[in-house]
Amino acid sequence: MPAEPRPPRWAGLVRLLDLLLRIAGGVLAVIAALVTGTLELLLATLRVGGQLIGVSVLVAIAANLVLGWFAYRTVGRRWAVALPAVPWFALMAVAAIKTSEGDVLLAGDNWVGVVMIFAGSMAFAALAFKLIVSRPLGPLPPSSRPAG
Repeated sequence: MPAEPRPPRWAGLVRLLDLLLRIAGGVLAVIAALVTGTLELLLATLRVGGQLIGVSVLVAIAANLVLGWFAYRTVGRRWAVALPAVPWFALMAVAAIKTSEGDVLLAGDNWVGVVMIFAGSMAFAALAFKLIVSRPLGPLPPSSRPAG
């Protein structure tokens, strides 16, 4: 019986580096979600000629899709879509709460803010659904490969 091959000397270091890069990617996704969420809140009140324009809705959809994909690809797990989604949702919830002085970042009469929250949420939900129903990345296990 042949002896089992020994793992390379650097295998432990490579695994540690991989773990650290995955953690860094997850942290970066959380920070980016807070930054883009803040930008979206600032853009929600943007007016041209006195009329609200919905540029923050487009930013929310694009940014949330990219952030969810980035988190999934860097962390390597489907649940990683929640890393940018949870702080983004929390930021939007806090922005909609009125302070004791009566200030509010995202007023209920601002149609752009309401649509932005809905569209941003749907972007995360659609990406999460796509990841749930899709096949995992990587080679097929030997038992499911076609004969041939």
